[in-house]
Amino acid sequence: MMVQQPAILVLEDGRAFAGTSYGAQGETFGEAVFTTGMTGYQETLTDPSYHRQVVVQTAPQIGNTGVNDEDDESGRMWVAGYVVRDPARRPSNWRSTGDLGERLAAEGVVGISGVDTRALTRHLRSRGAMRVGVSSVDLDPASVLERVRAAPPMLGADLSAEVSTPQRYTVPAVGAHRYTVAALDLGIKRNVTRRLAERGVTTHVFPAGSAVDDLLAVSPDAVFFSPGPGDPATADGPVALAREVMSRRLPLFGICFGSQILGRALGFGTYKLGFGHRGINQPVLDRTTGKVEVTSHNHGFAVDAPRNTVIDTEFGGVEVSHVCLNDDVVEGLRALDVPAFTVQYHPEAAAGPHDADYLFDRFVELVEGTSGRDGVPPAGKKDA
Repeated sequence: MMVQQPAILVLEDGRAFAGTSYGAQGETFGEAVFTTGMTGYQETLTDPSYHRQVVVQTAPQIGNTGVNDEDDESGRMWVAGYVVRDPARRPSNWRSTGDLGERLAAEGVVGISGVDTRALTRHLRSRGAMRVGVSSVDLDPASVLERVRAAPPMLGADLSAEVSTPQRYTVPAVGAHRYTVAALDLGIKRNVTRRLAERGVTTHVFPAGSAVDDLLAVSPDAVFFSPGPGDPATADGPVALAREVMSRRLPLFGICFGSQILGRALGFGTYKLGFGHRGINQPVLDRTTGKVEVTSHNHGFAVDAPRNTVIDTEFGGVEVSHVCLNDDVVEGLRALDVPAFTVQYHPEAAAGPHDADYLFDRFVELVEGTSGRDGVPPAGKKDA
């Protein structure tokens, strides 16, 4: 049984919460964010987009289903720290292969339990996401606060290279191969490539610093820009790459951080949200179909674009295709004159609802429309 020690959580504005250590003992710092998902904690913990963030779970009890060997979204846990109210005393699920607290400890994730997460979430909702420290080795709030305020903020953080693959790898299509996609790994989740593979797509996953010639070397039918952590205003390299891809008229799809990159490539600005969107119950309107989707989110930044008009850009007309119904934040862009579109949320939805899974079909349809079925090779590719 894990030995628990007293622990404290100290926010950047000085508010402190007492609790008990959960997972690894020690001290950690990051940006305090909350997620409203009542399930899917394993996917959250292993999502690279949570790099350098201390995640607060609003669901009161966490760990009931344990952990397993199938639901990880990457090869490790990425969160900087973990905050829960009531950790389950023992897991109970037919797929469980271990205990969440023990897994956190094994991967060195410093956490705290016994915290009034409702009060903490209400504080973050009114004051905004902020830096935070969690410690079970120093219980002096003033001492921890000093180190919290010395920690780097998320604004201006360039993090995608820290979570990206160091070298290219390939995820083959399931069944018959139909198309080839070059994916820029800015913090990709495994379920993205699974969703593409199910549609006959072979995906070559490239490091975040790749150049356009690297991607073109695999003769892609399309390009994908993945989710990831950090401030999109720092990602000048991927922005330049997106512009190169669009200039070649290769189909391009971007999710979350990838959506912000494409937004910048089209000439829009980005900005930091007050407390972000995180969880699996966010309502989004698809303005193309008029349908409202319940969607999975994890983003602290957004694209600044006009909602109700076609915007003239260097690459032609662009319109906002999706908006969040909670706060009218831009949740997707669609280019009208080049084959490119984005969504700010997660259609791969691991974990989460599958309302937006059709967007992978929309991507494949975009590829089909530019794949040279009439004998003309697709833009950006050469004759065999």
